Amino acid sequence: MREVTVAVVQLEPKLCEVSANLARMSELVDKICLAQPVNLIVFPELITTGYECGVRFTDLAEKVPGHTVSLMAQKAAEFGVHIVFGMALKEKVESIIYDAAIVVGADGQLVGDYRKVHLRGEEHLAFRAGFRLPVLDLGNMTLGILVGWDLAFPEATRSLVLDGAELVCLCAAWEQPLDAEWHALLTARAFENSVFIAAANRIGQEPSYTFLGQSLILGPRGDIRANIETRAEGYALAKIDLDEVRRVREEYQLLQLRQPAAYRSIVRKY
Repeated sequence: MREVTVAVVQLEPKLCEVSANLARMSELVDKICLAQPVNLIVFPELITTGYECGVRFTDLAEKVPGHTVSLMAQKAAEFGVHIVFGMALKEKVESIIYDAAIVVGADGQLVGDYRKVHLRGEEHLAFRAGFRLPVLDLGNMTLGILVGWDLAFPEATRSLVLDGAELVCLCAAWEQPLDAEWHALLTARAFENSVFIAAANRIGQEPSYTFLGQSLILGPRGDIRANIETRAEGYALAKIDLDEVRRVREEYQLLQLRQPAAYRSIVRKY
């Protein structure tokens, strides 16, 4: 058995107040890790800034590594826990900004980052789309990372799984009234890929959105292992056995029975 304990956190960031949001994230890491041993903590999308920052993203975005990554890396090293969180990332050319997820390791080192591939609506005005779906080896687990609207595209999760992901972390800012879609897509992605999914979704209100929360952890049959049913701040924990991924894939054969030669049109632009 390869058991790991995973936590998903949902909270409401203060819009454009990075220092306050980092302080609250640090408090929650302390609270979770002091209560029980944890291997991985997942925070929502753009949790350090909030979602509707508009042109202020230019000033709020940070390079990686930078102050935010260094602070979260210190917390990770303090408790020996891996942390995944969403933030606005800027490149050397400061006008190039990504809606990103950062992974810091239990040793306090930066493991990698993922830049959101599937931007939605006004996100195109603030961010550049990513174009890679990396899979990260953390030693005791192999992670795939998605952000927000990536969940709606089955190709993204399938690509991560075909490259070896056994646990997909989703940093999200899904809003009302997409409750039904949120649950349906998470269940489908977990089952159709025989993969664990840890989905952290934010709560709270901003000028145009009310975010739905309902963070959860699903097993490779699409079954719920832990969830937060309310829209309150909090976290959910689950101890999972990553070896279950192999067993479920052998039972259902969903990956083995694919017929890629029949799917040529799937990579054709619409």
